[in-house]
Amino acid sequence: MKVAKWGNSLAVRLPASLVQELRIEEGDEIDLTPSGRGKFEVSANERRKQALEEMRRLRFKLPPGYKFDREEANARAPYKPVDRGNRGEAAD
Repeated sequence: MKVAKWGNSLAVRLPASLVQELRIEEGDEIDLTPSGRGKFEVSANERRKQALEEMRRLRFKLPPGYKFDREEANARAPYKPVDRGNRGEAAD
């Protein structure tokens, strides 16, 4: 494989045989792990896929017309965990 410049980074092109073996597609994320001088292991990164599957499993429903507002969420006071021993009141 040849190392090429991609913006300010370096990139390698994966051979089709490796792509098929890893069962990865364009847009998938992979992990590269060093395994000795000049060597590395490539593995599919399943974290995002697992998180999406877990969210689908939970089937959390949002109210009709709900739209996430990042500015509003960031303006809220810091999150305080609930102290279950204190009847659900916010912990200090």
